[in-house]
Amino acid sequence: MEEVLQKARRIRLMIFDVDGVLTDGTLWYGPRGEELKAFSAHDGHGIKLLAASGVAIALLSGRRSKAVAVRARELGIRRVFQGVDDKLSVFEKILKKERLQPEAAGFMGDELVDLPVLEQCGFACAPREAPEAVRSRVHYVTEAPAGRGAVRELCDLLVRAA
Repeated sequence: MEEVLQKARRIRLMIFDVDGVLTDGTLWYGPRGEELKAFSAHDGHGIKLLAASGVAIALLSGRRSKAVAVRARELGIRRVFQGVDDKLSVFEKILKKERLQPEAAGFMGDELVDLPVLEQCGFACAPREAPEAVRSRVHYVTEAPAGRGAVRELCDLLVRAA
């Protein structure tokens, strides 16, 4: 655990995937085809606490959703990247813009498409539901489930480590 805390202490930017991290991964569609998402208020409060501690927050998602934009606004997250096919390229652009080295950035992802970023960032995290191929390559796997406390658990860890 000490190695995890050492990595966590270096984080100045925490980036979260959305589906399967901030949500449980379920996709809900309304009668007109509108996409609905359920977000945890506890996870949101964790993000606010983490941001208040001085860690910048970003969302990086392969999908595009109005619900994500609304939730990001509610939480005061200005760095929102949706509809991203090449997450590593966007990750590198974020680092350049923020003038950070990869060691100062964390990423929480849950799928194989997230591995390129998880392998480059300084603190790689995944929710417990991520496939073994992801869980085995990250620094921290949450005990809480995705969309139901995983993000809060990670945020609390980062705040505690600071």
